[in-house]
Amino acid sequence: MKLVQINVTNFGSTGKIMRGIKSFAEKNDIECITFALKPQKASKVKCEDGVCVFSNFYEYALHYYMSKFTGSELLGSYFGTAKLIKRIKKYNPDVIHLHNIHGRYINIPLLFRYLKKSKKKIVWTLHDCWSFTGHCPHFVYQNCYKWKTGCHNCPRFKEYPETVFDDSKKMYKLKRKWFSGIENLTIVTPSKWLAEFTKESFLKNYPVKVINNGIDLNIFKPTASDFKEKHNLKDKFIILGVAFGWGVKKGLDVFVELSKKLDDRFQIVLVGTNDEVDKQLPDNIISIHRTNNQQELAEIYTAADLFVNPTREEVLGMVNIEALACGTPVITFNTGGSPECINSTCGAVTRSNDLQSIEEEIIRIYNEKPFTEENCIQFSKSFKDEDKFYEYIKLYDTI
Repeated sequence: MKLVQINVTNFGSTGKIMRGIKSFAEKNDIECITFALKPQKASKVKCEDGVCVFSNFYEYALHYYMSKFTGSELLGSYFGTAKLIKRIKKYNPDVIHLHNIHGRYINIPLLFRYLKKSKKKIVWTLHDCWSFTGHCPHFVYQNCYKWKTGCHNCPRFKEYPETVFDDSKKMYKLKRKWFSGIENLTIVTPSKWLAEFTKESFLKNYPVKVINNGIDLNIFKPTASDFKEKHNLKDKFIILGVAFGWGVKKGLDVFVELSKKLDDRFQIVLVGTNDEVDKQLPDNIISIHRTNNQQELAEIYTAADLFVNPTREEVLGMVNIEALACGTPVITFNTGGSPECINSTCGAVTRSNDLQSIEEEIIRIYNEKPFTEENCIQFSKSFKDEDKFYEYIKLYDTI
């Protein structure tokens, strides 16, 4: 079998998943080539470590400004996309696996015309909600469900992907046209939550399979460190939050309010902050801008007594699983797929936006200690990355 994967980048969460599937596929005698779309300042295709980057920075820049100021989203990058299709045809794969394809890096109608004509097996992993909305990758925070009938008057058109004019009505109709009528397309979602919404969208005629994202349990495991001693927290109950892009959608305001309500038995530690976030934090919150590597992050997860994830937009919530794998119980808002990352043996789900419920759960867990390290670790094993990659391999064979 020959496999092609396409993703915006070779890094970040989706790039990591793409590379993990490639590595596992090759171990199972599947030939695989991956294409990353995010451009570099170069004009030629570069292939490194099996990943080909279609790098035409100037075409991307033209695409970006054209779509931002005219609303012609996804219609640029013609020559780079044509070059990509030519490479795919030459490789002649049995399966084409799409990941994240938005971000003004590819000409969507050109790619999907090819996919419809190719008669290849197509797998499309939806890492967010962009594929069936007129504009945005997430809609829960805005409580906007217009996509069920037809997007218009988008409340987030000035956000990602940023446009000067609201193009949501036009783009909804175009996406529905482009993404419909593909033979042998199977959609994969990382959570049951996203799967259910996909089945309510104009993609509902395609089979939808849930394959959770996985984590490397060789990295995320109980890891001893001097973190408590280093920060003078030996006698404190550490409440940890981890995010990359802190803000109200990740619940930064919740931690600020908790810092005012919890007494000095507790210490809040936030990872993934920056100088701008620090300006919003009170002095009694410890801010860690970044870790040097994933092992250091595992050390902090292990040192914490409780992981709190007051997210307001989440397709799955892998930070929950990372914490559990290190033996630390979790509290999360009932948002998106985040509740799917825990069960009653290793954490608690509270009502979204209910600060009092989170505070009460923290106090209860502090007093009763209802969750054991063993139970947390045991539940995390169901998210082992190699098991999830193998689910993709089985899917390629059966579709």
